[in-house]
Amino acid sequence: MSAPDLTRASAVAAAEAIRAGALSSEALVSACLQRIAETDGAIRAWAHLDPEAALAQAREADRLRKAGRATGALHGVPVGLKDIVDTRDMPTELGTAIFAGRQPEMDATLVERLREAGAVIMGKTKTTELAFVHPTDTTNPHDATRTPGGSSSGSAAAVAACHVPLAVGTQTNGSVIRPASFCGTYGFKPSRGIISRQGLLQTSVSLDQVGVFARHIEDAALLADVIGSYDQRDPASLPRPRPAMLAGATAEAPVEPDLAWFDLPHHDRLSPDAREGLEQVIEALGPRVERYGAAPELADLVRVQGIIHEYEICQHLAETFAAHWDRISATLQPVITRGRAISQAQYEDALAVKASAESFFAAFGRDYDAILAPSAAGEAPLLAAGGTGDPIFCTIWTLAGLPCLSLPLLVGENDLPIGVQLIGAAEQDDRLLRTASWLQRQLGQTDEKES
Repeated sequence: MSAPDLTRASAVAAAEAIRAGALSSEALVSACLQRIAETDGAIRAWAHLDPEAALAQAREADRLRKAGRATGALHGVPVGLKDIVDTRDMPTELGTAIFAGRQPEMDATLVERLREAGAVIMGKTKTTELAFVHPTDTTNPHDATRTPGGSSSGSAAAVAACHVPLAVGTQTNGSVIRPASFCGTYGFKPSRGIISRQGLLQTSVSLDQVGVFARHIEDAALLADVIGSYDQRDPASLPRPRPAMLAGATAEAPVEPDLAWFDLPHHDRLSPDAREGLEQVIEALGPRVERYGAAPELADLVRVQGIIHEYEICQHLAETFAAHWDRISATLQPVITRGRAISQAQYEDALAVKASAESFFAAFGRDYDAILAPSAAGEAPLLAAGGTGDPIFCTIWTLAGLPCLSLPLLVGENDLPIGVQLIGAAEQDDRLLRTASWLQRQLGQTDEKES
């Protein structure tokens, strides 16, 4: 493979080639670094990148393989990390000058898992301020005048631009699925509790979840397999075996899946091209999709998520907000003020509704393989509009902790990507990935992978 081809290689294929000795990690990382040097001046996906440190990791991966040592599932494959994931050998600055130069003493749990799997930690990707509403300066690789989405802005952009085959993000509302939609990548947020959040910036203990970006569904599944683990230090971590993600993504559905679609009130925010594309998908799937009107209780979950998120970020980051108020953006300050006004009773009521929603979707998941939904309102908005796009099409599913996957299936009126979202039952992530692979085949849009 030539260097340009290497930057487009799938992670699964690259890892296999490295383990077989047909490809060196140094060659792969060098190609990615060259791609970054050529394009990141406009995209600005990276908060921290040390080319020599990345190459040193790659050479060590190659040395271990040549010495006959054990090789991992991502041996020698470069991965980008959202800049709220702690790393002992790189700064983690949380998307704000308040924490400029912050150097953690220990790796986050998911970073430990990546190192164990032999991955090359390429660097830290840019995020919005404290992983919330105020955008960073990252641009969309398809159109530099548009947002890549947020808060996992740099991770989505880096994968879309072929800087790395894989990147890690987080989602508290729509911060993986929406950027994946805008940037035309796969975005996968597993069930809450699958991946440990230990060593990550905490903005909402009830809602924060980890997700991944990739250009191929199998790659997303492999990365989720690698970084998923039980961690008793994370109160949401599930103390039991995890679904086999890659096995799910590559499996054949034993029967044709049954899908559901909810006609939610906020669907009036869909752009005409997104609405038309989604209707065409529903029409193509025919009797496999059952449509439901939205009960008021379901639509109200958007408000419930907002109460929990805003209340908890004000609790978790109270000291930061108090000590550095003048350094908090004018975008975030009103959100904090609103969150401080939420009462304990309102918060506890919202948590009770959240628990009820989880029970509802647990029952619903017994009858359907997945819920079909928009990933975002449409194409990526212009940067001039401010913000990172509307997260509302992800809110309900994130609140309930369900596994979510954005598939790059549609193209909008400006030839920009629009994702289609599939949502599965909690802890049935393998079933969701299997259903997604079936859906792509049904629509004639299977992955084309560089080998």
